[in-house]
Amino acid sequence: MVIDMANLDETDRRILGVLDTDPRRPVALIAQDLGLARGTVHSRLDRLESGGYLRAHSSRIPQALGRGVAASILVELDQHQITAAIDALSRIPEVLECFAPAGDTDLLLRVVAKDPDDLYRVAEVVRLCPGILRTSTSLFLREVIPYRVSALLQAE
Repeated sequence: MVIDMANLDETDRRILGVLDTDPRRPVALIAQDLGLARGTVHSRLDRLESGGYLRAHSSRIPQALGRGVAASILVELDQHQITAAIDALSRIPEVLECFAPAGDTDLLLRVVAKDPDDLYRVAEVVRLCPGILRTSTSLFLREVIPYRVSALLQAE
C-alpha cells in the first residue's frame, strides 16, 4: 500500500510524532499533550489506522522473546518459484520482515535468533526453502538509529 503523506495535516503529524516516541501513549494523554479534544484524537487515530498510516502496535520485542540476535539475509531466487519461496519463508517464525528490493538481491529478510548458533540454524532453514538458490547473512551488531518517523514528519 502506498501512503500519501500529502493527506496528513499538521494535527495528524503532531499525533504521529507523539506515537513515534511513545506508541502506547493513551488517547487521553495524547489529547492533553497536544491541546486537542479526546474525541478528535480518537477519530484521527481511527482514520490513520484505516488509511494504513500506522504500523501494528504491540509489545512484540524479539529480545524479550529470547531472540537477542538480529541479522539480514539477502536471498537469490529461482524466479519461477518466487511464490513457493515466499510462502515457505512466511512460515518461519524468526523471519520478521521480507522485502523485495530493486537491484541484484531478490529478497531481503530481517531475522532474529537466540544466539549465533541459532542464527546459523535459521539461515539454513531459509536457505533450504524451495526456490532459494543462494543466501548471504549479515549479523546486526547494534542498532544505531531505531525505527522512527518523527524526522520524516517534520521534513514535509
